[in-house]
This record gives sequence, structure tokens and C-alpha cells, in this order.
Amino acid sequence: MRILITGGAGFLGSHLSEVLVHAGHAVICMDNLLTGRVENIAHLIGHERFSFVKYNVCDYVHVDGPLDAVMHFASPASPQDYLEFPIATLKVGALGTHKALGLAKAKGARFLLASTSEVYGDPLVNPQPESYWGNVNPLSPRGVYDEAKRFAEALTMAYHRYHAVDTRIVRIFNTFGPRMRQNDGRVVSTFIVQALQGKPLSVFGDGSQTRSFCYVDDLVRGITELLLLESDKTVEQRTDRKFLVTQQKNLDGSSMHDPVNIGNPRELTVLAIANLVLELTRSSSHITHHPLPADDPKVRRPDISRARMLLKWEPQVQLEDALVRTIEYFRKAI
Repeated sequence: MRILITGGAGFLGSHLSEVLVHAGHAVICMDNLLTGRVENIAHLIGHERFSFVKYNVCDYVHVDGPLDAVMHFASPASPQDYLEFPIATLKVGALGTHKALGLAKAKGARFLLASTSEVYGDPLVNPQPESYWGNVNPLSPRGVYDEAKRFAEALTMAYHRYHAVDTRIVRIFNTFGPRMRQNDGRVVSTFIVQALQGKPLSVFGDGSQTRSFCYVDDLVRGITELLLLESDKTVEQRTDRKFLVTQQKNLDGSSMHDPVNIGNPRELTVLAIANLVLELTRSSSHITHHPLPADDPKVRRPDISRARMLLKWEPQVQLEDALVRTIEYFRKAI
């Protein structure tokens, strides 16, 4: 396949680029480097199946030649980033998604949207299944990311229903691993860097809020399987004057075009994560508590029943092993 990855120099995009290139696919990485880094893809530059284009996907997007897939991963993705760049976050969720979908339509390419567990907001249901509509405050500072992704999902489904674009939506839960930025404000990277530098670990609130962390290798494997998935299940076609949509139904009655949660269902409190990082780094740092940010989710845990059924996927790397690998990465990076 020949694949365009927007946001391909970011944390997740760079890992996807690497895996797909090594699997024999040709990858065009597009990134404006707002939060992505050339260092993430430096080892791929010069490879015959990899090319990098510095470009803002919110502008008109053109790619010469055929494309088999468009993977839309461009967006600030950590609270620190989307609070610093709120307008850019909303624009890439709206304009960027529109441009990427238009390119997929023009090329007859499959489209995969990187959505997020943040579409569930501060959930009133735990774990969160894909059928849950969420509990989002659109007016809060955090809402710029939540609503950008919710709009992107709606636009993706509209292109599927109206233009018959072959679409996939992955809802990504908290992920960590090598190539995270030291100062990106995410829980795991922040705790590890603070512990290695002998600084206090910053826990917001009392630390009783829960998160579920997936190692990047597991996440990329799930996303790749969703991208490449071909269905041999029952096909329903609906036609009228403007619509031609092929719905490939799964065993639970859902469509393969519906969102799929990818994440680790092992749920821990933030305080437990902080203590685990202290243990694995053998740091003498202590924990300090700070006021909770507005609309910080109290719980976060994916229901991955659909991923298990549709993709035969579930995480394989144990949290402790994944943390050790990530700690070693940051030992060398800082």
C-alpha cells in the first residue's frame, strides 16, 4: 500500500510510519512540526519507501500519484499542547479532517481517523464502550480537543455515508512509550522525567482518578490491524439518489466503520502510577499534590470487546515491562 500519515512525525505517527515501512508499505509523512519532531523520523529519512513533507494539513492537500490509505493523526494531543494551541487544535479537527477526507475521496483511498477516549469526556459509565455518547463540557478549556475529535468523527461518518468513503475510526486511550516529549504534560512521561531528575512528582487532586495506560507497540499493532482489515461478513447496500453506502456488518450488528476502542483495560489510580514509577526508577523523589484541572476525568477505562471480536486484538505488553522500557528511553534522552 501507499499510505499518507498526517501528523506522521508525532509520537504515534512516527511509530506507525516505522511499522508500516518495515512491513513493506510506502509511507508519506506529512507534519507541520507544531508538536511533531524530525528526530522521531530521522532514522526513516532516506529510506526508499519513506518521504517527509513539512505541511499544514489544514491547507489544501495534494499528493501526486495513487494513494491506498490516508491516516489522519495530525493534532495536538496532550492537555498542555491543546491548551497552548486551542485554535490550531480545533482547526485540525475540522479543516484538517475535511482536507484529509477530501483527499481520500479523490484518490479512492481508505481513511482512518485517530480519535480519542476524550470523546467520552468525564464519563458517567465505566468502562467506556463505543456506544456511550459521553459527558463533555464544550465550553471548558479542555473542550477544544474533545469537541474537535467529536466533530472529526461526525465528519468521517458523513463522508462514509454520503460519499461512500471506506472509513475507520480508532478511539485511542492513554498511550505511552519511547519518543514522547519530556515536557508534553502527560502523566507517565511527566512522572518518569520528574523521578529521574529527583524532582517531586506532581499529582493533581488526591490521585484517586483512574487511567488505563497502553504501551505504544500494542496500540500501533491494533491500529495497523484496523487499517488493513478486510471484512468477509454480510454486506448490506443502500442506494437512493445521493447515497451509495456499503455497510460491512460485524457479528454484534455494528459496522466495521464504527469507532473501535484501542487501549489497555487495566485501570489504576494516578497515585498508584506515581508510586510505581518511583519504585521502578528507584527514585527518592516524593509526591506533591496540586489542584485538579477543570473537567479532569475521574475515570478512564476502555471496553475493548469490539477490538477483541473484530481485530482479535488485546494488549500484550505488561504495564511494568512497558514502564521499564520507557524509563530507559528517558534515561538516555534527558
